[in-house]
Amino acid sequence: TLPCSPGARPCIPKDFGHGSLVCVCNATYCDTLDSLVLPAPGSYVKYESSKAGKRLERSEGSFQGSLPTPGLLLTLNTSALYQHLKGFGGSLSDAAAMNILRLSQPAQDNLLCSYFSKSGIEYNLIRVPMACSDFSVRPYSYDDVPHDYELKHFRLVDEDVKMKV
Repeated sequence: TLPCSPGARPCIPKDFGHGSLVCVCNATYCDTLDSLVLPAPGSYVKYESSKAGKRLERSEGSFQGSLPTPGLLLTLNTSALYQHLKGFGGSLSDAAAMNILRLSQPAQDNLLCSYFSKSGIEYNLIRVPMACSDFSVRPYSYDDVPHDYELKHFRLVDEDVKMKV
């Protein structure tokens, strides 16, 4: 298990000169969130990120029963359910794995806590592209033998075994 710190730690912004900010995550620090607590009925919690520098900035509010002036009206019917949400996550591509593995072990631990822990954004799903993708350093597949429908020549490549599996 990872040594994940509980409680919110704010984003330390860093500007690489391309018109947007990123949060610093290194061997000694990575931003985290307080554990999510469901708000009381009639209220909401909002997390907002923006190009201007907001990074999962938390705010609270309450729903109004009616608007004093005409405007956007959002009606929520919490008794009608149309879909099931399995979770949230990201993609572990070759490029992502290569960059994560270049970090020191403490920085890797902080990054993984920031993504997967209760004090992070709590990812619970990861998509792993099969064979190469546009985020690979070279083209490859798992079976380059034509007409091998039984996949007798199927094999994982080093990128999978060393970086993703």
